[in-house]
Amino acid sequence: MDTKVPSREEAFRLLTKYNKNESLIKHALAVEAVMRYFARKRGEDEDKWGIIGLIHDLDYEKFPSEHCHKTEEILRENQWPEEYIRAAISHGWGICSEVEPKTELEKVLYAVDELTGLVVTTALVRPSKSILDTTTKSVKKKWKDKRFAAGVNRSVIEKGAEMLGMDLGDLITDTIKGMQEVAEEIGLKGTL
Repeated sequence: MDTKVPSREEAFRLLTKYNKNESLIKHALAVEAVMRYFARKRGEDEDKWGIIGLIHDLDYEKFPSEHCHKTEEILRENQWPEEYIRAAISHGWGICSEVEPKTELEKVLYAVDELTGLVVTTALVRPSKSILDTTTKSVKKKWKDKRFAAGVNRSVIEKGAEMLGMDLGDLITDTIKGMQEVAEEIGLKGTL
């Protein structure tokens, strides 16, 4: 079977075929934007990084108990490149996947997936309900309160930052900047 590099449109169609939940789609768009931001900053292929970010949770709504495994199956059926498949399933390393993030792309995806959730929740409790005035300082303040966004696995984010050799504050800053680029699409433009 020949593999071909998927377009952003093909990736989005596949995402919305398996996901109808608005929150999951917004999460996918947020992770895509952050991946694109990191790719640009590092001189990498922005489309490739973005597409992988967009489909990383492809199977989550329909197959939560088979998360990452179904994504691998679906992407193979659609003849996606091995590199894309591996990267997508590496974000679940140690939780629902045995594929350890090795490349820069995989490490960034692993680090920012959970972090986008914490950033969203932080933005939503601001008076403006906007990502546009969300600061690294405010995310770090919320980080310390383990009851706040309790579902966010902070140890995964810390491990991801460590794998990237990045300071946690810098990782948060770059994640916010990436998400700010799609504030409207992810419902976080707020009242600004």
